[in-house]
Amino acid sequence: MAALVAASLFAACGDDAPGEAPPPEVTVVTLAPETVTLKRELPGRVSPYLIAEIRPQVSGIVRKRPFEEGGRVAAGEILYRLEDSTYRADVESARAELARAEATLAVARATARRVAELVGTGAVSRQDQDTATASLGEAEAGVAAARAALARAEVVLGYTRIASPIAGRIGKSSVTQGALVIANQDQALATVQQLDPVYVDLSQSSSEWLALRKEIAAGTLESTKELPVVILLEDGTTYAEQGRLVFADVSVDPATGGTLLRVVVPNPSMLLLPGMFVRAVISTGTRSDAILAPQQGIQRDPAGKAFALVAGDDGKVARREVRVSSTVGDRWLVEEGLAAGDRVIVEGLQKVQPGAPVKAVERGAGAAGKP
Repeated sequence: MAALVAASLFAACGDDAPGEAPPPEVTVVTLAPETVTLKRELPGRVSPYLIAEIRPQVSGIVRKRPFEEGGRVAAGEILYRLEDSTYRADVESARAELARAEATLAVARATARRVAELVGTGAVSRQDQDTATASLGEAEAGVAAARAALARAEVVLGYTRIASPIAGRIGKSSVTQGALVIANQDQALATVQQLDPVYVDLSQSSSEWLALRKEIAAGTLESTKELPVVILLEDGTTYAEQGRLVFADVSVDPATGGTLLRVVVPNPSMLLLPGMFVRAVISTGTRSDAILAPQQGIQRDPAGKAFALVAGDDGKVARREVRVSSTVGDRWLVEEGLAAGDRVIVEGLQKVQPGAPVKAVERGAGAAGKP
């Protein structure tokens, strides 16, 4: 009788006990292969497209400096005029020497002609004819030498007008009117720089360059040399004009371990100045069938190893060790550990652990999956 009463009480208690709790609900993202363009942000500095240091080729006193410092100059524009009286005198002297040589040539030519007429009559000897012919040749050579001397004197005179070899902006002048300048001196008189467009010289580590070359050679990455380069200014803003990669150096700097990349950038507003520090976002390659995982779904353990929790087909949580290489927007590029079709948990991670049952709801499904 007592046993029957105890059984009845136990049954009554069993009816009042709550049922088993449902599995926690988590939000997942199902991975799918994509084609992505990988990008890399590299530091760089601006350098002029063309640069010319103005130096004198003859010595003299600066008579005039017609340009305005910091202004624009055209190719061939006169920047400095040197005192040229001595050089003009040299030109006149060379011109006079040419006139004398031409007069001597005229006499020698006439003599040679008369001797040639008389040699047939026996009035002059063959030796006299040879002498006259030699004198004519000497006179012709004298004229050629005099003409060369005149041309050289005129070239030297032209050096007293120091012109800009390129168009661009000219900087500060190191000399003023009245200063003495020396031919081929070490100090430049001024510097002209072409600033539209400009170069941006970037430094890429040799190890990264080697890795990219291996991926391209293996066919996992396609080269993207023709894609535009985005320039970021010192304050973090994006420069309005986009650049173009035009050159990659063939050597590695032993001091930095990096290789030079050169980007040409339009600079119509002259906002980019030589020596300015910038950053450039360049496209390193295009990868097909890339696996991208949301950054919320990638965690790291105390040892620093990356892992992700995925909702398996059996309704339970599984831990996957992963290897990621770079970010693409707000996602990680996964190299190993995850594949297309995996459902990575991005919300509700604090409620689950590996092996526990879960109810997976695709992100963006809203309340459709809720009871």
